[in-house]
Amino acid sequence: MSTTSRLGLLGDRDFGRLFAATALGQLGDRIIFLALPLVAISALGAGEFQVGLLAAMTTAGSLLIGLPAGAWVDRMRKRSVMIGADLVRALLLVTIPIAWWMGLLAIEWLCMVALLHGVLTVFFDVAYVSYLPHLVGRGKLVEGNAKLSSVRSVTSIGGPALAGPLIGLIGAPAVLVVSSAGMAMSGLLAATIRKRERKPELGDRNRLGREVREGLKFVLKHPVLRAIVIGDAIFNLSLVMYQSMLLVFLEREAGLQPFGIGLLLSGMGCGALLGALLATTISERMGHGRVIWLASLLTCPLTALMPWARPGWSVYVATAGLAALSMGGVVRFVAQSSFQQAMTPDRLLGRMSATTRFVSWGGIPLGGILGGVSGSVFGAAGTLWIGAAGMTLSVLPALLSPLRTVRGIPAGAAPEAAH
Repeated sequence: MSTTSRLGLLGDRDFGRLFAATALGQLGDRIIFLALPLVAISALGAGEFQVGLLAAMTTAGSLLIGLPAGAWVDRMRKRSVMIGADLVRALLLVTIPIAWWMGLLAIEWLCMVALLHGVLTVFFDVAYVSYLPHLVGRGKLVEGNAKLSSVRSVTSIGGPALAGPLIGLIGAPAVLVVSSAGMAMSGLLAATIRKRERKPELGDRNRLGREVREGLKFVLKHPVLRAIVIGDAIFNLSLVMYQSMLLVFLEREAGLQPFGIGLLLSGMGCGALLGALLATTISERMGHGRVIWLASLLTCPLTALMPWARPGWSVYVATAGLAALSMGGVVRFVAQSSFQQAMTPDRLLGRMSATTRFVSWGGIPLGGILGGVSGSVFGAAGTLWIGAAGMTLSVLPALLSPLRTVRGIPAGAAPEAAH
């Protein structure tokens, strides 16, 4: 067997560059996740409300421009959008250490950078998902998604592990220079990809509202895509509720110290990496359609082990349950992303991605609020029970859809949407 055959898509020059660009961009993004709030806390002495506002700004982009972003991306070459988003994000991030060194940094500036960075991330993610079918072809979507998910999982483990010592060594503002460099290198690597998309037909630029509605209609009227996006919305809302009280439970009721909590979170990242490595094999053996609901059905109930945990060995058993959840989540994500891409016409890929992101992520801010309210009423353990139940119930839309019996991804060109 040749080296190219063993490497699969990684032996393809263009996919290899996308893979490397993804690794650099994701590493920079993971460092930002830890560094931005620490800049607010340590460099600016921000209070709890200000830190919470900063966190809200990082995710506000999905709600502000989530739907029209898909229509805009469908009018442009996806690779160009990715390159532009990476380079502008790099420029935005480097303004923070510059302002800090000049004594001009303020919480308002951090919030503005977080908001603009989040908006650009929406454009990047929509273009990224829409570009993969053009790059690898629809027949290799599962392999492509699995390999890209693996690098995301590795950076979710390595990013915080690298960011912590760096922040301690040179300070949180300076670490953002590293993030900026990672984003810039990601954009430059993407610019070296040789395969070009066909330029989309521009059409009437005054039809933005109609194009957004067309994307919504396509996703919400398609039985498989609708089941996936509704299930994701339920899962994400329940997961955020669960996560909002997980650290409280681990510290106050399970008796873990910060080091132990860090090990637990790393264990979840290892589960995600294992899921990415096994996603293609599991999907092929179980069926790409079946694995979407089976992965959730087998792993989500294991999250109920955590509220049972007490100081000692039971915490580690519950941690294994969370690692299994991460593994199942990545396997499901790879399979359903491939389904979504394969079943969407090229001209609607951006709008499909934006619509699914908007609906799936729309409940995330609400989940945080509900988690806090539930924690104050039922306690941290009670909220974990509620979150575990919600995640388990998120499998129902898929079970009540054609995915219950579908095994493989439909071959051939994606069906054209009705106007």
